[in-house]
Amino acid sequence: MSTETRLQTPLFLLRAGVFIVMFMWTADKFVNPAHSAAVYERFYLIGGLGEMAFLVIGLLELAVIVGFLLGVRKTLTYGVILALHAVSTLSSWQQYLGFDNLLFFAAWPMLAACYALFVLRDLDTKFTLAKFA
Repeated sequence: MSTETRLQTPLFLLRAGVFIVMFMWTADKFVNPAHSAAVYERFYLIGGLGEMAFLVIGLLELAVIVGFLLGVRKTLTYGVILALHAVSTLSSWQQYLGFDNLLFFAAWPMLAACYALFVLRDLDTKFTLAKFA
């Protein structure tokens, strides 16, 4: 079995796993926009966004993450996912000081997964819409 063939399932599982996390963060914008507002204010220093802003942001994110899951326009969608998660991970730098917020450390392996998917995007073809890649 070739290396490319052996990579298909692990890359798909990484893509599906990253999608699940990103989907939950996106769904939060629809389900609990007040929580999203608090996150944006605390971690991204962006305050004053209303509920409508989070619905628009959520719709844009949803389009990107569905495209990511389906392997559509990989350079764009995988790149946006990598950038969004990098900003999220790095903006939480204070959470990495000490042992009070250990769950935040899960962001680092996910960031590595996002990077690996971006770099290996041409090999990630299992369950993708290849003609739109």
